[in-house]
Amino acid sequence: QVQLVESGGGLVQAGGSLRLSCAASGGTFSSYVMGWFRQAPGKEREFVASHWSGGRTYYAGSVKGRFTISRDNAKNTVFLQMNSLKPEDTAVYYCAAAPYGSAWSDWGQGTQVTVSS
Repeated sequence: QVQLVESGGGLVQAGGSLRLSCAASGGTFSSYVMGWFRQAPGKEREFVASHWSGGRTYYAGSVKGRFTISRDNAKNTVFLQMNSLKPEDTAVYYCAAAPYGSAWSDWGQGTQVTVSS
């Protein structure tokens, strides 16, 4: 099991940028697939991006080309760089971890991102 703590959320105007960070502890970070999800008010949690071993990354269609997921295994941290933010990106963003080949098993507490128009 790994503990996850997100940071970096906040209020930004449309077109702006934010960088989210997620610090992990308690597990072998490099052996986990790391991901970001988000949940907007009244909506279900949705996948945003994931980072697999070897550097493979996957993105939801709604953020592809605007968001970039990266990780620093030496610092046990995963990042989500969000550019060209839109009001519809407003949500609580969650960091998640999955033992390689398994389902998402560990979640952070979430960080609020609000994009004003």
